Formats: sequence, structure tokens, C-alpha cells
Amino acid sequence: MPSPAPPEQFDAVILGAGAAGLMCALTAGQAGARVLLLDHADKPGKKILISGGGRCNFTNLESGPAAFLSANPHFCKSALARYTQWDFIEMVSRHGIAWHEKTLGQLFCDGSAREIVDMLLAECQAGGVDLRLSHRVTDIARAERFRIETDRGAFEAPNLVLATGGPSIPKMGASGFAYDAARRFGLRVIDPEPALVPLTLGAAALDLAKPLSGVAFDCTAACAGARFREAALFTHRGLSGPAILQVSSYWRPGDAVSLDMAPGVDAAAALVEAKRARPKIEPQTMLAGLLPARLAKAVAADALPARRVGDIADKTLSALGERLNRWIVEPVGTEGFAKAEVTRGGVGTDGLSSKTMAAKDVPGLYVIGEALDVTGWLGGYNFQWAWSSGWAAGRAIGARDA
Repeated sequence: MPSPAPPEQFDAVILGAGAAGLMCALTAGQAGARVLLLDHADKPGKKILISGGGRCNFTNLESGPAAFLSANPHFCKSALARYTQWDFIEMVSRHGIAWHEKTLGQLFCDGSAREIVDMLLAECQAGGVDLRLSHRVTDIARAERFRIETDRGAFEAPNLVLATGGPSIPKMGASGFAYDAARRFGLRVIDPEPALVPLTLGAAALDLAKPLSGVAFDCTAACAGARFREAALFTHRGLSGPAILQVSSYWRPGDAVSLDMAPGVDAAAALVEAKRARPKIEPQTMLAGLLPARLAKAVAADALPARRVGDIADKTLSALGERLNRWIVEPVGTEGFAKAEVTRGGVGTDGLSSKTMAAKDVPGLYVIGEALDVTGWLGGYNFQWAWSSGWAAGRAIGARDA
């Protein structure tokens, strides 16, 4: 039998052609490193393509350390400061991609998320990056160099970058590959959990929520000291919507979530005032001044007697108003990684350099993006972490191989 072909040689092998991997590859490549970018999928940037309803919420004007969760909240500061949202916006604008700001600093493409992927691929091409898709990694080892075995050949390099993300959205091919690889080289992994994910409710709470599936309402959601003013949404399993996704990253089993369903309004005073002004109206009509019509009808049926509001005691209305300003729900779980937008936890940052994303005790090993224990808020923050951490690692690799 003929002997197997010798491994192909590169300055760096990057595993994962998602947002972080593409950013790292183009940065290192343009700095002069010979880069191989591998992915098991048949297309690069699959999560980018489905993000933001197909328009890619590619960053946020307010990106900063306060918007990220981690066991070490200081870790993200260096990368976010050295490659900012303004740097990525400059690249987007340089490629002629039209974009717009939605609420809360969120930036989206006017057209398609495909434009962001095409931009990153063009930048990779400019850096001479060798992109190879449909390559399944079968083994990783390290002696003097890293050796990556795949079902389509072997590769060697002094630098290896883990950019394969976390297990959120498994239908897109997501897995815990990066965690297994990190453990192999002695890095600590903080148990991954779903984040930015819908919350599920127990049977009693579902009696109200399930018939309202599809109804959205403005609220301020609070949990574990975090507060977000956005929309919430009833589902057939519990609660979703931006406000709920945001607090889900802070929620732990046993925690309660407080929902102010009339944010900025003293609901108790408003209901008593409505009674004085229009005593002959029905309760659901009164509540429709604060809540969507279907929700107002359900709350009225659940909490108020079926009579004109003028015949309802002030203390009853006040008690309901207080409940609207502080509706306490106790989720029983989440909808899991299948519905999670990102992963909380991951490769611990204590073993890495916050400047370069390099492992302190394994020369040449880097971990970037969602694979790390750095989780951003909803609204483009996680993409910014991908760009910033990918740039930091790519810059370090380029400097080493210059």
C-alpha cells in the first residue's frame, strides 16, 4: 500500500468558519501568516446567514464590557477596546454594505446577511486564507507542532485556533467540539448552559400563558439584579421575546423573574383613576389602556369580578395594579440549546491571555468566540465579541509569523 501523504504545513490552522474563525483567519492572513481555515459544514458562516431574521445584527453601538457575562467579567475588556464596533462598522462601510440602526443600538444590514459573509470571505481571500469545507476533524495532537487529522487529510501548524462555538442551535451543526479539544490540552471548561433562550413555565402559570400564545407586550423584565426594558411574548410553553431572552442569561433554576407589565406607569393609580373617569366601562376595556387587548381580557377574567369597574373596590384595583407592575413568575426551565441563541459558560478564561486569546500553558493554542466563557446580551453583542476576540488572536498569530 502507498504510504499516506505527509501533512500539509501552515502557520496556523483555525477550526470553525463562523464569525470568530473568519475574523481570525482574515486578520492573521493579512498580517502575512499562511492560514488554513477548516469547517465540517459545507458552507461558511451558517449562523451569520440566519441571524437577525436574515439581515445579520452584526454589532451594537453600545458594545462594551458591561454587556457581557463571564466568570471573569474583566477578561473581555482588552479585546473589545482594541477592536471596537467602530472598527467593524468601518469594514462594513468600506465594502459598500448599507446598514441601519434599530432600537437600542442594534445595527442590521439593509439587505441580506449574505453581504457580511461575502465581505469576510473577500477579506480572507485578500489575506490568502486557504478555506476548506466539509472536513471532519478526527484527531488533534501536539508535539513540536499541532497535528490535525481529518477525514480528508492531515495538517500541521505551530498555531491552532478553536473557533467552533458552543452547542447552541444544534440543527446548524453546533456541538461541544471546542470543549473536548480544550480539555485535551488541560484547559478548564465551565459547564455550558443555554443562554438567550425562552423560559418554560409550570402547569399553573401556563393556564394563563398558553391561551395567550403569540401575544407580545412591553415590559421590564428583572432577574438576579439584571433589568431589561423590551418586549416579552407568551408561548405555548411559557415566555419568550427579547426581554425574556435577555434575563434568561442571568436566570438559574429556582430564581424568580419579575415582569413590570406597565413599565413607567403606576398601574395601581392608573386603574383607580380610570374607575373615576369611566365607571361604567368593563374591566377588560379599562385594562386595555395598559395591556394588549387579548392580554387585558385574560387578566380581567382572572383577577377581577365580572361587573362594571365603578362597582369594583379601589383596593381590588390597586392590588391588581401592583401585580401588573410586579408580576412574579417562577420558570421551571428553558427550551434548551435547540432554541438558545448562544451558550453561557464554555472554556474558562483563567487559562488564557485576555490580550491574545492564547493559552498560557500551551504555546500556540488559541480559543475565540462563543467557545469561551464570554456571553453577550441580545442585539449584536455576541457578534462583536466574535470580531474582537477573532481579531485579537489573528493579530497575535500574524505578529508571531511576521
